Amino acid sequence: MSKTFPLDDAHQLPKWRRPVVLLFLMAAAMPLAFSTWMALINNFVIEAADFDGSDIGWLHTVREIPGFFAIGVIAIIIFMREQTLALVSLVLLGVATAITAWFPTMGGILTITMLSSIGFHYYETVNQSLQLQWLPKHRAPQMLGWLVSAGSAATLVAYVLIVLTWETLDLSYNTVYMLAGAATVAIAVYCMVAFPQFEAPNPQVKKMILRRRYWLYYALQFMSGARRQIFIVFAGFMMVEKFGFEVHEVTALYMINLVANMVFAPFMGRAVHVFGERATLLFEYAGLALVFLLYGGLYFFGWGVLLAMVLYVVDHLLFALALALKTYFQKIADPGDIAPTAAVAFTINHIAAVFLPAALGYLWLVSPAAVFVLAACMASVSFLLALLIPRHPEPGYETILTRRAPAVAE
Repeated sequence: MSKTFPLDDAHQLPKWRRPVVLLFLMAAAMPLAFSTWMALINNFVIEAADFDGSDIGWLHTVREIPGFFAIGVIAIIIFMREQTLALVSLVLLGVATAITAWFPTMGGILTITMLSSIGFHYYETVNQSLQLQWLPKHRAPQMLGWLVSAGSAATLVAYVLIVLTWETLDLSYNTVYMLAGAATVAIAVYCMVAFPQFEAPNPQVKKMILRRRYWLYYALQFMSGARRQIFIVFAGFMMVEKFGFEVHEVTALYMINLVANMVFAPFMGRAVHVFGERATLLFEYAGLALVFLLYGGLYFFGWGVLLAMVLYVVDHLLFALALALKTYFQKIADPGDIAPTAAVAFTINHIAAVFLPAALGYLWLVSPAAVFVLAACMASVSFLLALLIPRHPEPGYETILTRRAPAVAE
C-alpha cells in the first residue's frame, strides 16, 4: 500500500482496486466488529459483571472519550496518510473486540472498551473525510446510502449466524467476539495489501480550524451527538432490562434493523438528492422527537414489547438519514477543510457523549421515561436549527441568515 496513485486517474485501475471499492470494504469491515460488540454487550455486562443502569452509563462514557479526542487525528495525519490511519484503526478495533470477553470485570471491560473505541472513533473520523473527498458531490448522497446498505448487509451475515447458532451450538461470548474481531482485522489487512494510496487533488489543511461560517454544522453535530447517545446507551439496555431480551433476541432485533437499512438506505440517499438536506433533516428530527416521546410512554403507560420493537427499528432508520448532515457540509466546505473539520466535528459531536451517559445513568435509576423525554427535547432543538439550512447550501450561503458572494475562509 506504499505506492501512491492520483485519485483523478483511479478509473484506469481495475474495478476491484478503485477507491469506491475500498470504501465499501471498509464500510463492511467496521460493523462486523462494532455491531457485534453492541449486540452482545448489554447481556455480557449484566451476566459477567452484574451491571446496572449507572454502570452501563459509565461504560458508554468511557467508550465516547476517544471520540471527544478525535481532534487528535489532525496531528496524526501530519505523519500518516488518512487511508493508512483508517485501516490501522480498523485493526485496533478488530483486535480489541476479539479479546473483549477475556476481561469480565468492571475494570477490564472499561479498559478494552477504551481500546476498541479508539479504533472505532479514529476510523470513523478519517472515513468520513475520505468519503467526502473521494465521492463527487452530485453522487455523494446516493453513494453514502449504498455504503450504509453495504455495512448493514455485512453485519446481517454475522447476526444471522449468531441467531442461528447461539443456542444451537451453545456459543460463548468469547467465541463470537473472537470471530467478529478477526473478520474485521482480515479485511483491513487485505485492504492494506490490495489497494494503492489514493492521492486526492486537494491537499488537506493539517491543523485545527474553526470557521464561523460552519457554525450551524457544528451546532447540529453537537445536538446529534447528545441525542444519539440516549439511543445507543439506553434504547438497547431497555430491551434487556425491562423486557428481558436474551442475546439471540437482541440480535434478531438488530437483524431487522439491518434488513430495513439495506432496503431503505439507498432510497434515503436518493431522498437527500431529490428533496435536499433541509427537508430530509427536518423529517428526521421530527420523527425522532415523536419516537422518543413514545419511548417514554412505554414506562408511563406500560405499553408492550411489540411497540418497543417497532420504535427501535423506526428510531434506527431515522438516524440513517444523518447522511444528509455529511452532504450539507460537503456542499458548504472548502475542499481543503474536509479532513480537519471532520476531526473537529467529531470532537464536537462527542462533547456531550463524554458526560451524558454517566449522568443520565443516574437519572435512569430514578425515571427511565425522563431520559427519553429529554432526548425528545434535544430532537426538537435540532429541528429548529435545521430550519436555518438553505434549500441549496453552498460556500457563502451556509444558512438562510446569510446570502453573499462565495465565502472566503473565515
